[in-house]
Amino acid sequence: MSELTWLAQLEMALRLVLAAGLGAIIGWQREKAHKPAGLRTHMLIAIGAALFTVVSINGFIGGNPSQVAAGVVTGIGFLGAGAIMHRGRSVEGLTTAASMWAVAAIGLAVGAGMYLLALVTAIIVFVVLFFRYPRNTE
Repeated sequence: MSELTWLAQLEMALRLVLAAGLGAIIGWQREKAHKPAGLRTHMLIAIGAALFTVVSINGFIGGNPSQVAAGVVTGIGFLGAGAIMHRGRSVEGLTTAASMWAVAAIGLAVGAGMYLLALVTAIIVFVVLFFRYPRNTE
């Protein structure tokens, strides 16, 4: 592995900060909605996905970053499954699981340097989560 310049490492570190910020926006909404996976959980997922991506792209010569992305998607699937709860006839946590999955994708995009895509996705996810439609509670 070739030595990364200080400037290159700084740019990679800023990717992690951006991923944390975008994850925080979505996590804040989940926390305000009193959901079990909130600000810290979403931030950590985004940071972890971004770091895995940065390391897979820059840390291994001849490596395949898409394999790491596939591993992140699979791992988040297991985390999301843990957020889903069956309570009688109802199922809770599907939206939280989906938001965790989306935040991981945002982290992957940031880690790959796709900042605009990550930002637009974070805005879309936030809007979808923020503007809830009233449910029929009958």
